[in-house]
Amino acid sequence: MQTVKMVVTGPFSAGKTEFIKSVSEIDVVSTERKISTKAEKTVKEATTVAMDFGRITVDEDLVLYLFGTPGQKRFDFMWEILSEGMLGFIVLVDSTRPETFREARSILETFRAYAPTPYVVAANKQDMNDAWELEDMRHALRLDPKVKFLSCVAMDRDSVKTILLELLYSILAEMESGEK
Repeated sequence: MQTVKMVVTGPFSAGKTEFIKSVSEIDVVSTERKISTKAEKTVKEATTVAMDFGRITVDEDLVLYLFGTPGQKRFDFMWEILSEGMLGFIVLVDSTRPETFREARSILETFRAYAPTPYVVAANKQDMNDAWELEDMRHALRLDPKVKFLSCVAMDRDSVKTILLELLYSILAEMESGEK
């Protein structure tokens, strides 16, 4: 049995916990706590303080372990810990909150520095009326045209599975090129 560790990261309230919950075959192990500041409560009621953990069995030979990072800067010490042993990562970006794009770019660069593994960027909340277009987001995030940048709705199981499969294909391609 092959296990693949994937990290789901991104800014506060990008949808990381929801992303993992929508596909995990186990109850997600979550470290959410009530938010104490009024500004953050306007976005959501709770936040991840350590990690979220989910699991999905692809087939009898392959299991994905999904680790969601906290999005708030005060918990970023967990990022490096969670990145250990990851074979790839997903940066989730809220398409409706352009004020978080710069932070998402910074998180992407941080995780690339932790490990030179494959990654994809997912534009979450693409089902919302005020979601930015993918090409506009790609430009704002300064993503290279070669970077896999995909539309996402974190509450939609099929959407999340598509993102995970794209990352998995990248991981497998890298493993095969390393074996040659």
